[in-house]
Amino acid sequence: MESVWSSNTHRVKFESLKGNKSTDVLIIGGGIAGILCAYKLKNAGVDCILTEATEICSGITKNTTAKITLQHGAIFHKMIKRFGVDKARLYVQAQVDAIEEYARLSRKNDCDYEIKDSYVYSLDDRTKIEREVNALNKIGVKASFQRKTELPFEIAGAVGVKNQAQFHPLKFLYAISKDLSIFEHTKVLELKPNKAITNHGVITYKKLIIATHFPILNKHGGYFLKLYQHRSYVVALKNAQNVNGMYVDESETGLSFRNYGKLLLLGGGAHRTGKQGGCWQELEAFAKKHYPKSKVVAKWATQDCMTLDEIPYIGQYSSSTPDIYVATGFNKWGMTNSMVAADILCDLVQGKQNRYADVFSPSRSILRPQLAVNVFESTMGLLTPTTPRCPHLGCALKYNPAEHTWDCTCHGSRFTEKGELIDNPATDDNRKIRK
Repeated sequence: MESVWSSNTHRVKFESLKGNKSTDVLIIGGGIAGILCAYKLKNAGVDCILTEATEICSGITKNTTAKITLQHGAIFHKMIKRFGVDKARLYVQAQVDAIEEYARLSRKNDCDYEIKDSYVYSLDDRTKIEREVNALNKIGVKASFQRKTELPFEIAGAVGVKNQAQFHPLKFLYAISKDLSIFEHTKVLELKPNKAITNHGVITYKKLIIATHFPILNKHGGYFLKLYQHRSYVVALKNAQNVNGMYVDESETGLSFRNYGKLLLLGGGAHRTGKQGGCWQELEAFAKKHYPKSKVVAKWATQDCMTLDEIPYIGQYSSSTPDIYVATGFNKWGMTNSMVAADILCDLVQGKQNRYADVFSPSRSILRPQLAVNVFESTMGLLTPTTPRCPHLGCALKYNPAEHTWDCTCHGSRFTEKGELIDNPATDDNRKIRK
């Protein structure tokens, strides 16, 4: 199950750490957020090291659909109601800045960068789409209501925004990472004050950025309550359709569409990790109905950290850890939000102000309806009297027959049938799993 990005790219390789090192800033996690942080810090003249437990871009990053857009679902009407116009405007301006930065960097690096229009559609709620158009216009984005699209079904309406983009994420990241100080196959085993104990030596640091998808420090920040994880699936179809734009359903369980070359990337089948969902079967059934001459040439799945209020957590890890920073909870929109994270964290670790920092602060209120859902799922996972159990916080694991894995409904850790760790927050294999 390789993504189209993994199957047609020459990987950049880095050596493992050998012995002890010291650095001003240590970054843990070699996905898109960690690499962009390292790239920005290096170009700002800051001494930094990035460690990756396996290989860079080998986790969630390689399985993205790689849409570079400020349209993160139908969130802006809700965002204005929750936080006000000013914060919503700052959120969207941070995304605009990120899009412009990708355009600038992509001119220097061959990464199949293409300008595309972006659409968020609804199958049955025209009012929601109209509200979203008005909300975007209110915060300075030129958005339009669209009744007709290229999609092979009727919709109630879509929000259209022009001049967004898509690209090949691995070509881009391998290009910008070549000259960075990166150590692969270097797993952080323990964190002590200003020291990271790895499997190949000790790294002493002044500042620490944790960019490990789901944060790995359990005793600070309460991320096990503030985040949950969501799986979604993609099939690459040959002989399907050129949609000419990027489309996503406003519903969490809807479909997304974009082309890569002559392939249609169809996404969907989503569900909370550990729960039931449509998976690839839903996508393949859709393709059979609407694109009967198409053929599946690749399929893959991804996992996203979801926050309580649809805004990522970017900034100081917790009030008790002033030298530790985090980037997590991108809510399925990791391309622009990773760039936003790199911009904010590059400033914060240097002691500089950043005008977007308050919007994304991890210390903002957690009193949101999703918190009750997360607490309920965690409680049920802990009380379920089955084995095997997750080594993260002890929740029951559920077998996922679609992917042949053991998944945690509480916090999203995943393991192979042999107990090998696939996705964090768990940090070690599960030796008690026997299928």
